[in-house]
Amino acid sequence: MGKLLSLLARDESNCCSSPRYDIFLDFENAAPTDTERDVFEEVQRVLLDSERILEEIQCYKGAGKEIREAIADPSRITQERAWRAVKPLVDKLLRCYQHSLELQRVVPRLLGSLVGGAMSPTQHLEQQQALVKQFAEILEFVLKFDEHKMKTPAIQNDFSYYRRSVSRGGLINSELPPDEEPHIGAEVANRMSLFYAQATPMLKVLSEATSQFVNDNQQDLENTTETLSTMAKVCLRMLENP
Repeated sequence: MGKLLSLLARDESNCCSSPRYDIFLDFENAAPTDTERDVFEEVQRVLLDSERILEEIQCYKGAGKEIREAIADPSRITQERAWRAVKPLVDKLLRCYQHSLELQRVVPRLLGSLVGGAMSPTQHLEQQQALVKQFAEILEFVLKFDEHKMKTPAIQNDFSYYRRSVSRGGLINSELPPDEEPHIGAEVANRMSLFYAQATPMLKVLSEATSQFVNDNQQDLENTTETLSTMAKVCLRMLENP
């Protein structure tokens, strides 16, 4: 990561810096080639689901009122009301977490196509613009998701209450209908808790997936950092000179 940042920070007025990147990324008309199609379609399915995930996190309201009432007056009625408010929200959080696992799975495949082989970083960007666009869309999703997560403290409060309710058992396990019993295993719940404890959980997933790809493909280390930094430079040039 440090090497990538140093590449991005190069001053082009310096004689030792890389040349200006005069590449135009035609994101509107980018289409995959036949050799890219399998990876493109796999990533595209995840990106389509990203739109629904963003809608869910953007509309997340929380169950703060019901939880406060259940804590202040822990009667059967208030606890059941809080549970019924929290459970569908936890279902949303589970879907978001599962989507992060999908991102973790497809990012290495996408990077493998974008940095592998004998092509230079510039050639990758010029000839694989559909895949470059997908990587940019993943970054956009990650930043938007984390922005909404940071602005929604109810997410962690709701999930904490859910876990406490499940651990207590009692009403939750014995008196609610079978289809409303706890449906998230302890191991998954622990992982979800760690995921949502992060300030920027999706960015952490993306960073770890990229780092793991680099660790598993040391032969492509130079090409990976150069390709990502070149992509960032090109996008910056496009913004500076629309």
